[in-house]
Amino acid sequence: MFERIAILKFLPPHATPEGRAEFARLALDALRPLPGVLSLTAGIPADEASLASWDVVVTVRCATLADIEAYRAHPVHRRFIEEVVEPRTQVRKAWSFEVETR
Repeated sequence: MFERIAILKFLPPHATPEGRAEFARLALDALRPLPGVLSLTAGIPADEASLASWDVVVTVRCATLADIEAYRAHPVHRRFIEEVVEPRTQVRKAWSFEVETR
C-alpha cells in the first residue's frame, strides 16, 4: 500500500477556517474519484502548533507506487494543482510512502 501526503501552507487570504474547509471539500470532491485512488483524506490542523505551520493535509492511498504516479499525472489532478492549489498556497510539501496496515 502506498500513500502520497501533501501539506500546504496557505496565503493569508485563504488561511481561515472557512478557506481551509472549502479547500478540503474541493479536494475530496475533485480527487477522490480518480482512477487508482483507494482513499483520500483532507484535514485541518488539530492544535495550535500544527496551525502555526500548516493549513491543510491531503493524503491519498493507492495500491501501488505506479498508481500514485498515475494519480499525480492525471489531468484532473494537474488542473486541481494549477487552479486550486497554486493560487492559494505559499508552501507545498509532498512525499510518497510505502505503508503497512493491519
